Amino acid sequence: MPLRLRFRQLCNAANLTTPLGLALALASGCRIQRGPEGLVLAFGYRWAFPDGGAFTVGNMVLIRPHAAPTARLLEHESRHATQYAWCLGLPFLVLYFTAAGWSVLRTGDPASRNPFERHAGLVAGGYRERPVRWPRHRIR
Repeated sequence: MPLRLRFRQLCNAANLTTPLGLALALASGCRIQRGPEGLVLAFGYRWAFPDGGAFTVGNMVLIRPHAAPTARLLEHESRHATQYAWCLGLPFLVLYFTAAGWSVLRTGDPASRNPFERHAGLVAGGYRERPVRWPRHRIR
């Protein structure tokens, strides 16, 4: 595994996000296995929050029973794992949900204008870009 991915693993273990993701996976009864790029995959996540087919906490990717973890989706989630490391762990959650709120105000969708989702790849994550609806500029 490349050094940058090992470094990401160590950062996300040290900042406690991967252990938090593992605790979520175990508490929700997921089946756990190693994934690509130093990720750990947790299959069968059934809790209501958060919604979506898959989500990442540290290096843990929690996957719902109906979701198929394609290579493209795992690349998207891998980028989120890197974002956790860059944001020093748990602050990522505050920044991510703030960005999601901004995106909802602008587009009605939590991903379209969320810079974390845009950087990870909207389409790869199963999202589609929605048009900006606010502020509205009138052309006369």
